[in-house]
Amino acid sequence: MAKTNQQPEEHTPPLRVLIADDVQETRRSTRLMLATIPTVEVVATARDGRQAVDLTKKHKPDIAIMDVRMPEMDGLTAIRAMLDVHPQMVCIVMSTERDSQTLRDAMSVGARAYLIKPYTLEELGQVIQQAGEVVRSLQQRTIEAEQLRSQRDAYLKQLAQEYTNTKRTDDQAIEVFEELASNPECELRWMRTLAMIYVIRQEWDKLVPLAQRLQHRAST
Repeated sequence: MAKTNQQPEEHTPPLRVLIADDVQETRRSTRLMLATIPTVEVVATARDGRQAVDLTKKHKPDIAIMDVRMPEMDGLTAIRAMLDVHPQMVCIVMSTERDSQTLRDAMSVGARAYLIKPYTLEELGQVIQQAGEVVRSLQQRTIEAEQLRSQRDAYLKQLAQEYTNTKRTDDQAIEVFEELASNPECELRWMRTLAMIYVIRQEWDKLVPLAQRLQHRAST
């Protein structure tokens, strides 16, 4: 079996792939073909849709290659559940059916590509390469979004410290502390400061749920 021309990029981790098909020979042959692609690592194989969902929760693969018709849970239902668990995963559907309705159904649940069985190494390699480009793009967007959130968080904390030092309790101060408190991992000091501002402003309707959060955090 000839190897594809794809070469792994330096320092780029391989694409982690899950294969789901109720036919053992299909799982085996697909895994053998993927073994010839140096940018890919098969991290799990599933015999039905339900197992594919469970393995997605466990392994968080970058790409899932899913059969449409499987026992326990069909591939399209599984894809919907898998994307709820791991939205950044790219799903590829494989089927012996060539009808446009199956393709539309697959795309409607979030599949990004479609393979007709039996497929060749070249066809599989091309789809994997396209899926990989989508995966890398999504990963880059996530990194950029996290960087922006980190910068925003640092700015809010700087403002919060200034407002704490000057004992500000106005609307602008509340907006800053409330945004910090919206983070489930918010530092207790910012939540306590916000609670004090609510007391000073007699905003009891806001104080009650915040006090419950503080009590829960203190007990854990």
